[in-house]
Amino acid sequence: MKRERSVKTFGELGMTIVVKAGGRVLLNNLDNIVKSISKLDKVVFVHGGGDLVDEWEKRMGMEPQFKISASGVKFRYTDEKELEVFVAVLGGLLNKKIVSKFVRLGKKAMGVTGADGPSVIAERKKRVIVREERANRTVKRAIEGGYTGKIKEVRKEIFEMMISNGIIPVVAPIALGTEGELLNVNGDQMAAEIAKALNAKYLVLLTDVPGVIIDGKVVSEIKAEEGEKIAKEKIGPGMNIKVIMASRVALSGTTVIICSGNTEDPLSCLTEKSGTWIVK
Repeated sequence: MKRERSVKTFGELGMTIVVKAGGRVLLNNLDNIVKSISKLDKVVFVHGGGDLVDEWEKRMGMEPQFKISASGVKFRYTDEKELEVFVAVLGGLLNKKIVSKFVRLGKKAMGVTGADGPSVIAERKKRVIVREERANRTVKRAIEGGYTGKIKEVRKEIFEMMISNGIIPVVAPIALGTEGELLNVNGDQMAAEIAKALNAKYLVLLTDVPGVIIDGKVVSEIKAEEGEKIAKEKIGPGMNIKVIMASRVALSGTTVIICSGNTEDPLSCLTEKSGTWIVK
């Protein structure tokens, strides 16, 4: 049986929507993602692009670094040299490429990072606890935090100004630290915090899978209060951080959809109610 449609058309949405895409889906289907987002009236697009950063790091003879946190979440470790690549590739090359695609479709768009304004303030993690496998056992140890930040504040006025003037904010996940330094932040967290600040109706996380998969099947709905427990017990690294962030923002009243960004019209998940919906 076909599921009930959430809304009839994009034109009937009439509220702020935050969309986030990153990784392979951004590189493989960027044109269709931009076309789909262009159908929305009030939208913020947050983009990642770790795969492109990896590509440029390898060109420069660098090796991307990934760690597992004490809670089991996989994250990218960013030292000072890698931060420079992040700012150049995400805040520059990719961000402006995305802006140009919106402009070609007749839309007004402005590429920014959280450091611009500034609009997003984060606190640098001085030290982090990571899990490592050693001699067939798991150990935890503290390491220097590098240039990764946890978002503390979103100054929404900048985004509201752009939206009210018909401009699509295209946001790269780089924030300004409390000590004035540039920081790499998690793209899902960036999107979630912006969605909360703007009281967005929907937050759409576009991925390379059709939704949250548990026991080989896409879960159609997750209750926000159960999200973190499910993420930690049943979902592997990568998707678990999305579900954790999605659950937290859903508790504030924003409905979150995790769905495929590889389709011809990725934002049709809003009208067809496909993917996994995380609701309060």
